[in-house]
Amino acid sequence: MGQVWHQNAVIYQVDPGRFFDTNADGNGDLRGVVEKLDYIASLGATTLWLNPFYVSPGRDNGYDVVDHLAVDPRSGSEDDICWLLEETRKRGMRVIVELVAQHTSDQAYWFQEARKTPQSPFRDFYIWSDTPEPNEPAPMFPTVEPSIWRWDEEAGQYYRHLFYHHEPDLNLSNPLVVAEVDRILLYWADMGVAGFRIDAASHMVEQAGAGQKETGYALFDRFHDLLMPRNPDTILLGEVDVSVEEMKHYFDEGERLTTLLNFWINKNIFLAMAREDASPLCKALEELPVPPERCGYCFWLRNHDELDMEDLDPEDYAFVMDKYAPDEEMRIYGRGIRRRLAPMLDGDERHLAMAHALLFSLPGTPVIRYGDEIGMGDDLRQPERESVRTPMQWDDTPGAGFSSADPQQFISPIIDSGKYGYQHINVAEQQARSGSLLQRIRELVHVWRELPEIHYHCFTHVTLSHKSVYAVRYRDENAATLMFINLSSQPVEFGCEEAEGLAGAQEVLADDNYDAPGTHLRLNGYGYRWLRLR
Repeated sequence: MGQVWHQNAVIYQVDPGRFFDTNADGNGDLRGVVEKLDYIASLGATTLWLNPFYVSPGRDNGYDVVDHLAVDPRSGSEDDICWLLEETRKRGMRVIVELVAQHTSDQAYWFQEARKTPQSPFRDFYIWSDTPEPNEPAPMFPTVEPSIWRWDEEAGQYYRHLFYHHEPDLNLSNPLVVAEVDRILLYWADMGVAGFRIDAASHMVEQAGAGQKETGYALFDRFHDLLMPRNPDTILLGEVDVSVEEMKHYFDEGERLTTLLNFWINKNIFLAMAREDASPLCKALEELPVPPERCGYCFWLRNHDELDMEDLDPEDYAFVMDKYAPDEEMRIYGRGIRRRLAPMLDGDERHLAMAHALLFSLPGTPVIRYGDEIGMGDDLRQPERESVRTPMQWDDTPGAGFSSADPQQFISPIIDSGKYGYQHINVAEQQARSGSLLQRIRELVHVWRELPEIHYHCFTHVTLSHKSVYAVRYRDENAATLMFINLSSQPVEFGCEEAEGLAGAQEVLADDNYDAPGTHLRLNGYGYRWLRLR
């Protein structure tokens, strides 16, 4: 079975405002992403996922969009995004941009016009009420927003905002609104992007169906039918935090969303690592609906938001939170963790490398968030999710190589003290040091890209006597790969007969120099070994 490009992609998530500043104004920019493309390519990444760079007040990391068709001057210009797309093409890479269409900024023209009079043609672009229902959904940020309804004095009505009060929800059951979203999609598709990461996709379904999900899914049928005739390789990557049973509706028969960001697996990765027990992750993977042939799942360790542990059993939830967020300041919204990966794993490079080996052993498209490849830390002094949105640490010069501006002008404070300060954690140091986290992840990614059999339709779990070892076999008509990842700090050894098919296998990746598999296979604490048979 042939793969489509996104099933063998490695996605690198970049926040352009916090990556590299070329004009010394303290804000990263699109030109900065271009300047660092060779670094991103050297990691083995094939696809860039750009966080929003559209015109925005910047009150929600750019997700509060004023104009979806214009580049924010702080990020650069339309020429810069064209240049970025051209330079990625030269390197055989692709670019995914954000579709933020569940809401807009309250500064957007549509909303400013909608407020003026009930007769405004834009009034019905948003969702209004004279008397909000008390049993509405809870706010997405319950510790910040008391309700999803906000009184607007000028409009003389309440408007709905599932997220922040400065982000009014769009009425996606209005055909005029959907036509505007079509225009946004076509604009960027014609510009040459490879696809869209659809923000708040499951909430868009509810809004498009006016509360009826069954009719709301048609929104994604429409997007699919709009884009695929232009480019059948376009990816629609949905932020879909829903139950396992609901996931199949987002794929339908392969003619809705292409790929789902899989939050259920994300939670269970951390549960498995916390308990040093692979079984929760194996169980969660086996529960997933098998995606249609051209579709798939997207997996990650950390992203730009909180690590949401909601939906775990109460005992598991408490265990993970106590393990990875023991202090109240590390927690957020009554459901999640506002820390980067490295501090959660105590900065242990072996542990961090193992976590990435685990990520790349899963049957889907892996995402690496900028800075995770060097073990960047977080800044818990910053509010809410800003703690995990600090500037990239390139070297140990003042400003961390991110910007030559006065650090007081930076878009976010740089981490400048402690074990995660840029003086210790930076790209230059790890480029130069053999066996660094950066070098390990680079090797891991390059090996993974040479294993086309790693695919959702080809995987089976291998049950071992050691519960701490996650073991999986991938097999197609040409090759088989067996992967073993030890979630425990203690070394383990097991008989090769437990993992049938090891005879004659060649080791393609390992955390150490091990003896060739004989009667037994050994793994260090936090060790990993990938073995391949042709």
